[in-house]
Amino acid sequence: MKAFGKILGLVILGLLLIIVALGFALTHFFDPNNYKDEIRQLARDKAHLELTLKGDIGWSLFPWLGLELHDASVATLTAPTKPFADLQMLGLSVRVLPLLRREIQMSDVRVEGLNLTLNRDENGHGNWEDIGRPAPTTPASTPESATADASKPAPVASEKSSQPLKLDIDSLTINNAHIDYSDAKSGRQFTAESIQLSTGAVHEATNIPIKLTSFLSTNQPVMRAKTELVGQLRFDRALKRYQFEDMRLSGETSGDPLDGKTLTFAAQGQLLVDLAANVADWNGLKFSANQLRALGELHVRDLDKTPQVSGGLSIAQFSLRDFIDGIGQTLPDISEGSLSKVELVGRFTGSPNSFAVEDLNMKVDDSTFTGRVAVDDIAKQAIRVQLKADTFDADLYRPAKSEVAKSAGAARKSEVTGTENQAFATVGGTTPLPNPPTQVAWSTERLLPVERLRKLDVQADLSFGQLTVDKLPIQNAVLKTQGVGGQISLDSLRGNINNGDFEIKGTLDVRPDVPLVSLQTRINKIPVERFYRSEGNSPVRGLLTSHSDMTSKGNSQKVLIDGLNGTASFMLNNGVLVNANLEQQLCVGIAKLNRQTLSGEPHGKDTPFQQLNGNLVIRNGVANNPDLKVQIPGLAVNGNGDVDLRVLGMDYRIGIIVEGDKGDMPDPACQVNDRYANIEFPVRCRGPVELGAKACRVDSEALGAVAAKLAGDKIEQKIDEKLGDKVNPQLKEALKGLLRR
Repeated sequence: MKAFGKILGLVILGLLLIIVALGFALTHFFDPNNYKDEIRQLARDKAHLELTLKGDIGWSLFPWLGLELHDASVATLTAPTKPFADLQMLGLSVRVLPLLRREIQMSDVRVEGLNLTLNRDENGHGNWEDIGRPAPTTPASTPESATADASKPAPVASEKSSQPLKLDIDSLTINNAHIDYSDAKSGRQFTAESIQLSTGAVHEATNIPIKLTSFLSTNQPVMRAKTELVGQLRFDRALKRYQFEDMRLSGETSGDPLDGKTLTFAAQGQLLVDLAANVADWNGLKFSANQLRALGELHVRDLDKTPQVSGGLSIAQFSLRDFIDGIGQTLPDISEGSLSKVELVGRFTGSPNSFAVEDLNMKVDDSTFTGRVAVDDIAKQAIRVQLKADTFDADLYRPAKSEVAKSAGAARKSEVTGTENQAFATVGGTTPLPNPPTQVAWSTERLLPVERLRKLDVQADLSFGQLTVDKLPIQNAVLKTQGVGGQISLDSLRGNINNGDFEIKGTLDVRPDVPLVSLQTRINKIPVERFYRSEGNSPVRGLLTSHSDMTSKGNSQKVLIDGLNGTASFMLNNGVLVNANLEQQLCVGIAKLNRQTLSGEPHGKDTPFQQLNGNLVIRNGVANNPDLKVQIPGLAVNGNGDVDLRVLGMDYRIGIIVEGDKGDMPDPACQVNDRYANIEFPVRCRGPVELGAKACRVDSEALGAVAAKLAGDKIEQKIDEKLGDKVNPQLKEALKGLLRR
């Protein structure tokens, strides 16, 4: 047995010596550079690639099968003169004996100066799509060769060959690689340059350290980014499971969209892709972009079907205003300090055509929003919003008025101010009537984005503990609206102001070239001064109750007001006409009738009233009020007139039955005797609506008719006193009639 073992050992040693000698002979007496043409032809026949070998081929055989290629390029057979890849050097070596066991054990793999050139032509065809395709057949092809090729049996993959190869690589290094992509049809170009890739030992089911750096750029828009990716890659091909642990992607980017600014970004976490279960997860997600910081997780299901996305996101408090400025963008001209504190927490779900944020908790400055925001169909812009807020001041986020609107507002304000100066002495009622306004009170700018609204599919349900709009605080505000196909309905806009409430409903139809609007309003016991924009300058105070139903058409404030039609009713209770003492003005009229002069100063500036009510019929922006009635202690007021909404002007004729000065110390000139009983004193109100009762005066012309009537009544009284029953009654009446004429 010992002799047999010794003989066997000598045989094995001899075989090894023969193999080593054969490898030495092959590597020293066989030069692969002499067979470049055969290698190129083999690449054409087997791989259907055009291989160009300009540099030398270095190689070794045993125990490593080593290979070094220098200055090589690869092209498709359809475009053999246009290489899609070239490299300066490729170096690798493989252990020979493990190959027999379908195991690849490699030493360091190095790739130097790899360039990939990928492009799509005008027809959308990519040059990489021809990789591996045989050359197009030519008429020179013979039937015999075609028959011979067809007679070759197709290769049959054995069960053994279907098993995956086992990889064992000491390291992989790629230096100074370059990738170019271009699309001739769109003109877009993408470039990745200075690509550096290095890994540790590559073994299946073990962590593989990876570091990848590159510079990325594109021309539409012009952008450039520096990136670095590090982490631990782990894969198991049998389980179809791939992990990227401790992944961190970081870098910075700049370009035209950033307007000279730089965006620094970073993302990290644990990535998992399980193709057997068709799931992918990103856990421990951390993301930053300049001062924005976010945490979260991302899960994808049904990778083999329609992927479904879910996860959670938390964005720490940051200044959205500073962030937008830091990426070269400009906010609308909104209030200084707004959008300085923004944070968000929520869970999200999505698919290729939908996205939703559930359990949303978002803080914007001093407001907190909770609820849900979703796009049910991205292609159709189907937006669904359900939000609740504690407080929200909408004025902070409204863009400033344009120069056109500012100019119109300035002209209007200048006219009203001049008229107000003219009407300054209204307490005594001695100045002339203000001139009627002429300046348009509304903007001519385009109001609605009609094209976008026609495509919109929206359902919104918003509620606020307190909503401030145009300096008007609204409690318990609710907004419900929906729109699709260019038809938008305001189902309800309601809320409370002080102890009153209101509700607005309406529709907007943007399908025609000129949008159509209808609006119904209900106001119940709301202080009317809360609707006046200039705080402290309201011309009237009181609790307003109103109903209206109006329609219009157009796409600017001016056109909408010009085309306004409808009806309205209004009632003001327990009110005050500010800076207008009507009783004092009437005393002036009575004093004129008495041919006396008032001896005292006015008792006050305002006129309190119990109720003011009436109805409006609106035609083309002008509201006619035929039945104005005001209940003032000691006065009975009736009136009729128009309010021109186009210029916010008014013109009223008012009749007042007055009892006179009922104060403790009445002015003798303002005493009302029996002959003034049931006499209606005329008052004219004309000027800007903002002036209110300050634009009212005793109508001197109409007062002359009242004086004539009073004079006639006095003569009739004297006729009765002088003649008594001494003359025929018919004669007495004829005499009175003559006097009346």
